[in-house]
Amino acid sequence: MKINKKKDFISEMEETLPKDLVQRAKLQAHKEIFLIELKELRKKLGISQQHNKAFSQSGISKLENRKDMKVSTLLEYMDSIGLRVEIKVSPKKPKKNFQKELILLKT
Repeated sequence: MKINKKKDFISEMEETLPKDLVQRAKLQAHKEIFLIELKELRKKLGISQQHNKAFSQSGISKLENRKDMKVSTLLEYMDSIGLRVEIKVSPKKPKKNFQKELILLKT
């Protein structure tokens, strides 16, 4: 008995599009998700834009709506809302002489 697995719509679309276009779309999606998560993190902690001592309200608004930011800015923002940051790297393809995961920064 052969089981017929159905693919989801996104997987089917990825197969029909050029790989570089798919990668660009995924990168853009991750940036958008990141922006949403910054706002949600602050809100879940019960911190309003007005009650952050390290940034002005307009500064936080701009920061939370940026498509990109410096790591130093992200570190300062996270610290201002009481969160730590950990940056990890791992190879795209397994390598013998490289650990599975390496922590570059832990605040």
